[in-house]
Amino acid sequence: MAPTKLELTWIGKDVRPRLEPRILIEDPNLSYHAEHKVSDADVFDNRLIFGDNLLGLRALESDYSGLVKCIFIDPPYNTGSAFPEYEDGIEHSVWLSLIRERIEILARLLSSDGSLWITIDDNEAHYLKVICDEILGRKSFIANVVWQKRTSRENRAAIGSAHDHVLVYAPVGPQRWKDIRNRLAANEAGYANPDNDPRGSWRSIPFSAQGYRANQMYEIQTPSGSLLLPPRGRCWGATEPVYLQLKSDKRIYFPKDGSGRPRVKQFQGEETGLAPMTWWPAEDVGDNDAAKKETMALVPHEQPFSTPKPERLLRRIIEIATKPGDLVLDSFAGSGTTGAVAHKLGRRWIMIELGEHCQTHIIPRLKQVIDGSDHGGISKAVAWKGGGGFRYYKLAPSLLEKDKWGHWIISKEYNAAMLAEAMCKLNGFTYVPSETIFWQQGKSSETDFIYTTTQTLGREVFAHLSEEVGPERTLLVCCMKYDVAPNDFPNLTIKKIPNAVLGKCEFGHDDYSLEVSHLPQKPDIPDAEQANGHRRRTGYVEPDGVGSLFDETAAGGEA
Repeated sequence: MAPTKLELTWIGKDVRPRLEPRILIEDPNLSYHAEHKVSDADVFDNRLIFGDNLLGLRALESDYSGLVKCIFIDPPYNTGSAFPEYEDGIEHSVWLSLIRERIEILARLLSSDGSLWITIDDNEAHYLKVICDEILGRKSFIANVVWQKRTSRENRAAIGSAHDHVLVYAPVGPQRWKDIRNRLAANEAGYANPDNDPRGSWRSIPFSAQGYRANQMYEIQTPSGSLLLPPRGRCWGATEPVYLQLKSDKRIYFPKDGSGRPRVKQFQGEETGLAPMTWWPAEDVGDNDAAKKETMALVPHEQPFSTPKPERLLRRIIEIATKPGDLVLDSFAGSGTTGAVAHKLGRRWIMIELGEHCQTHIIPRLKQVIDGSDHGGISKAVAWKGGGGFRYYKLAPSLLEKDKWGHWIISKEYNAAMLAEAMCKLNGFTYVPSETIFWQQGKSSETDFIYTTTQTLGREVFAHLSEEVGPERTLLVCCMKYDVAPNDFPNLTIKKIPNAVLGKCEFGHDDYSLEVSHLPQKPDIPDAEQANGHRRRTGYVEPDGVGSLFDETAAGGEA
């Protein structure tokens, strides 16, 4: 008998939101750009989106699926303590639903050669990995990076927490992603020229390698006359003919006055970079304290975040995962570190944030970055001089609202252009209104178009549209009322709004966040089931369709 497939399950796993694909509306008063170009690499069309981050991600899907090279998120950790910036400590099953919905959309936004980076602590790290394995596939897992988030000792804890996890996934898998990702810049320290080598300064690296290779197990004679074999468990770094060539080229160095094991001269500029490792100490990438100082220097009048991420941490992630011009996304923007660092590194970026710190922290911070007055973080290390800009968007309200009789109607906040764009999103069309043909508001292919109007259309109008569309093209017509049979014109599909879209998603739902005070009452559980309650809620069990609790938080991270 084949074993039953096991999966991570929890109360409410089968309850899924039917998200409305909202349109985005730019607020030019909050968009910001440098007054002049600083360099040819300036990027002006970055996006800062204010709104529920699950709806924000859904709004991006139609335009950005498969286009994001690096996604970094710093979601709520579910620690059980309420931070000032957001309620962090929600019901475990709700947290699992929260993160699952977002990761599924993020996976669709990720490019085929891109990577997803998620910071998390021990409270949910291991559950999160299982969810990511289910959505992205276990073969997409790259590494669990351990970041030293604090250096001070936490004496009140049983065992003080000094690290966070950074889970890394890439659709292409470890072997192919190894050829895509960038190496870390080499440390320039340690170069000298003690023997006045005309080729310049150098440092030495061991001439040995891990493992056993028969053709690399020969004897080497040192200048002092000793015969050496490779160290235990290792072989020489190359075959004997290659070694002799290096020796002839005077690139072999024997320390300890000629009696030590051979090393190879590496001249300054020859280093190709270092492969990243899974241990990232604070001295290399900063810690929470360093990040607090960075944000306080930029926005001194605002309360600092409790556990922000330092710019050096984001710099390392972005430099490993992307090249200049690539697109970086952070849907838990927090204090805006991801966008600030991506901007300084010449990457394009999108950030989503719902909290008021979008205005109190992110916008002031980005303005200083763009103006070149931000001298902290990585600014000096990358010689940042300012430039570029961003566009500020907010989510449009729900397309439909109920009137006083409980009937669904088009929101009064929608004008004709907004309605046309929203209908494109809801029907799978790309919004590209023609400047010359009024009925070409969007298209799904080169021959299939959509036209939306709030007017009542009669036979004459449909006949005119059908003639202009012609036999080689098709047109979806969405209008308030019509007086023809839907099949009268073969090249036209006619639908009435709002009926045409009512079943596509849940309208009027603006908030997919969760406050702990809004959690539903815990259901009564018979005594016989108490012992298995926690296992059934959060453990590895056979799928049983338990529960119906669903809600989530869109509270921002603290990057």
